[in-house]
Amino acid sequence: MRRNRRKDKAFTLVELLVVIVLLALIASVYVPKMFKGMGAQKAKMAKTKMANIESAILQFQLDCGRFPDDSLGLDELRTSPADLEEKWKGPYLKQSQLLDPWEYPYIYVEEGQINPGSFDLISYGADGEEGGEGDNADIYNE
Repeated sequence: MRRNRRKDKAFTLVELLVVIVLLALIASVYVPKMFKGMGAQKAKMAKTKMANIESAILQFQLDCGRFPDDSLGLDELRTSPADLEEKWKGPYLKQSQLLDPWEYPYIYVEEGQINPGSFDLISYGADGEEGGEGDNADIYNE
């Protein structure tokens, strides 16, 4: 009788397979819903990072008397320009702060087209290319 009791305590292979199949079915329904909202969260994160970069650009402008040169991207926020060594009080940002959530560098345009009289910051979204829809849509500073 002791042998029968030990067998009753263990799971059978069929029971384990049933549980695994049920877990797989549940995961196949809920996991896509979880990841569907991640693109929207990354877009919000991109806007937040843009606000930090805008603050750093404005601080640079206050310290140095001009906006960073757009031919250099945003490198002047990290390293002192030769002509502004006395005025420059940076670094204003770290390199990682100049990358969007998809690990692409933000595009900086000194003479803004979206923001006339100011500057534009652009993230090209998940695909890293201009244009697109959904997760690939371009994101601009406001």
